[in-house]
Amino acid sequence: MNGDELKPRGLVRSLGTTGVLLLTLSVATPASSVFVIVPGMFEVAGTGTLWALLIAALVCVATAFIYAELSSAWPVVGGEYVMVAHTMGPAAGFVMLGVNVFNNLIFLPVAGLGVSEVLASVIPGLPQLWTAIAVVAGCSLVGILNIRINAVVTGLFLLLEVAALGVVGVLGLWGGVRDPIAMLGNPQVLVDGALQPAGAGAIGVAATIAIFALNGYGAAVYFGEEMHEAPRRIARTVMLALVATLLLEGIPVVAALMGAGDLAALFASGNPFGELVAQAAGSETARWVSIAVAIAIVNAIIAWVLACARFFYGTGRDGTWGRPVDRWLQMVHPRFGSPWAGTLMIGVVGMGLCFLPLRLLEVWSGTGLVAIYAGIALAVVVARRRGLTRQAPYRMPVWPVWPVITFAALGYIGWTNLADPVDGRPALIATGVQIVACWLYWRFVLKPRGWQAVVPAG
Repeated sequence: MNGDELKPRGLVRSLGTTGVLLLTLSVATPASSVFVIVPGMFEVAGTGTLWALLIAALVCVATAFIYAELSSAWPVVGGEYVMVAHTMGPAAGFVMLGVNVFNNLIFLPVAGLGVSEVLASVIPGLPQLWTAIAVVAGCSLVGILNIRINAVVTGLFLLLEVAALGVVGVLGLWGGVRDPIAMLGNPQVLVDGALQPAGAGAIGVAATIAIFALNGYGAAVYFGEEMHEAPRRIARTVMLALVATLLLEGIPVVAALMGAGDLAALFASGNPFGELVAQAAGSETARWVSIAVAIAIVNAIIAWVLACARFFYGTGRDGTWGRPVDRWLQMVHPRFGSPWAGTLMIGVVGMGLCFLPLRLLEVWSGTGLVAIYAGIALAVVVARRRGLTRQAPYRMPVWPVWPVITFAALGYIGWTNLADPVDGRPALIATGVQIVACWLYWRFVLKPRGWQAVVPAG
């Protein structure tokens, strides 16, 4: 058997801008964020959720410009860690890889655990844990199919997702009784059954969760090796995904805060958006909206399994875990062209993480994203200084405004999380432990091997 026969198969370029955009929006999953993640923001910050969303949106707009430039230069399945490794060196690149491993895997249980909460009004008593495990397992099997088939499936599901969010937005805005500007001037949160002023710390923690809720637009890079003319097209895809996400998530949240009959009840509810629909349009409409959102969550899990499998395919190609595991992660299905073994691995790990508390997963992932965004912001600064993106088809406008905004906003979020001893500080400590552990692994395991992040030709 010759060397060519032993070499793992590569991914096939079969997607255009529309296909990658549909997959990226499905990863961002606006309906899942609104129905599953935003209730946690209401609990933490109340009407201060508006400030949290504005802060997170500013971070995400700035970071999207950064993603667009770096993805245009390195449209590689490894995503952020490849960008960082090629600008700041292999040690920083592997630290980014390690944080991303944790952060990428955490979405699956967060979305899976949210399914039964959304379906509670349709199927009372549905067991949350086992429903989540079943959904993650099923989506992982679907993720093995050809990526073009998955792009069509996720695109159809995305239409239902947009329709569900449209219903929430119309009902909330139609019956709106509150001025959002006034809510910004006097943010309130529910404490011991009564509305009280929301402090900067609460808003900062909610902003951390909001970054997680809005995240996903940068996932376009994970499909870069299956996209035609990726260096030229991928930046536009990132920006389109961000704009759509901001609109699809922002409008329903503002509408709910404007149209809720009782803010205290809204903040105390486990399913505030479902109850808003039921009160405004009846239980039957709420039932169909819940079904559409559950489908959207399943859609998001499928899309994220696809993205995550490609990320791990990249880590295997770079020789990260040891020869047997690396070769396994690179196994591409002969018919579907998907990294099938890595897909199954992600499913198994995702099912295991379903046993952790949902709130813990949300906050931990938020602080991980802070580290990731800070890392790529620093990477683009280094890349500009060294001229590494000079030949990239896309370069962000008004340099260096966007990385400066990113650093400033992330600094505020980090400070407020550090001041919160319940959720924020433990999450930051956990992320710090991840960073140290990743550096040690690189220093004593990967550095002697000469580990590098590979950018494949073509």
